[in-house]
Amino acid sequence: MAQDILIVDDEADIRHLIAGILQDEGYQTREAAESDAALAQLRHRRPHLLILDIWLQNSTLDGMGLLEILKRDYPELPVIMISGHGNIETAVNAIKNGAYDFIEKPFKADRLLVIIERALEAARLRRENDELRARSGTETELIGVSPVVTQLRQAIERVAPTGSRVLLSGPAGSGKEVAARMLHRRSKRASGPFVVVNCATMHPDRLEIELFGVERTGDSADAPGKIGFLEQAHGGTLLLDEVADMPLETQGKIVRALQEQTFERVGGKSRVEVDVRVIASTSKDLQAEMSAGRFRQDLFYRLNVVPMRLPALRERRDDIVPLLEYFMRRAADQTGLPVRRLGDDALAILQAYDWPGNVRQLRNVIDWLLIMPPGSPDDPIRGDMLPPDIGAVSLSPVAMNDGSEVMSLPLREAREIFERRYLESQVTRFGGNISRTANFIGMERSALHRKLRSLGITTSDKGERPEG
Repeated sequence: MAQDILIVDDEADIRHLIAGILQDEGYQTREAAESDAALAQLRHRRPHLLILDIWLQNSTLDGMGLLEILKRDYPELPVIMISGHGNIETAVNAIKNGAYDFIEKPFKADRLLVIIERALEAARLRRENDELRARSGTETELIGVSPVVTQLRQAIERVAPTGSRVLLSGPAGSGKEVAARMLHRRSKRASGPFVVVNCATMHPDRLEIELFGVERTGDSADAPGKIGFLEQAHGGTLLLDEVADMPLETQGKIVRALQEQTFERVGGKSRVEVDVRVIASTSKDLQAEMSAGRFRQDLFYRLNVVPMRLPALRERRDDIVPLLEYFMRRAADQTGLPVRRLGDDALAILQAYDWPGNVRQLRNVIDWLLIMPPGSPDDPIRGDMLPPDIGAVSLSPVAMNDGSEVMSLPLREAREIFERRYLESQVTRFGGNISRTANFIGMERSALHRKLRSLGITTSDKGERPEG
């Protein structure tokens, strides 16, 4: 999208000249002749950059006074100062007070454009660095080879450039924020900010303030304003994480903001204009929430333009090994510890485990496994070294469900119990794929089908037909 530049100068000819140069380069421009008009423009819509004359005639504030307010209220906004009566001392003071650079009139168009480009790039890099610090440890890509993840990546590639709103659903820890970040990075807004509002963790009384901001009621420090998340996301993407936890009153205001792309700050009366793509995520059933009167239908239909579902990890078991390898490498890089190898028995347990916490839980388990298991880095991690909550449901053939010992049973009954539990775990491990299960355990597929039927184990067969 075209970047928006506000030009503040008391000379109309200078404003029009700069605007013409910038428009020829594809920028959008707005103009103001004095400080009050400039502040009104900023309240209406925050620009990406501001060009500011130091000597503003017939203005409440001169350029330096306006710069002070800009750095207080809009600290991330890059400002380029210009003047026809400048000197070294003026330039130094402007930069010391927060301006990105200073240009003396008359200036060359090429020099102005280069400085603008550098200022915008510096602002973009600063945003990216802030985001990287904020999401340290957050994944940026969906890892996996399963058909469901492959299809999800393809859908993201198709939808991302369109700018359509997307509603991401799925259980906690399944990767909804990762998908949202992928949508942003592959969109035309990739150079803009990506802002996350966690509706579940934010206190309801604070949500509107954080989302819409607070209008400054005066020029003194006693009446501070606040730029809300919606305004911070101008030109980029806003993720409403766990949107079902948003209070009903706030939902109504979001509906209007989505419809008009404008809103009022808390305590304010003027409309603020923004250009934001909204992505929402939820781990709840929004149909059930609407039926219970906890979620507005009009908001649902505005957010649910393109629905995408993130599957639970147990629905994509083919991805467990790639995820284990990825998180092990990442954890080793972050900690400086050597990569630990997982033994075959540990892999079997991890693949058969149901992962109620999904990918987030798997990542935490790998962090634990890199640090806690005994032995040297060259020793493989065995099944008995896994965390207690996973080891407790591992492939232990010793005890039955009622707690009695297999050792007390005749061989035939004990073997049948072991075979049933072993085969159930292996079928689960390979996601119900009989061919892969048979190949791993060393049986013909038809023989495995017969064995499963004899033990009363039912499978979906993944589209395969059992042989007689």
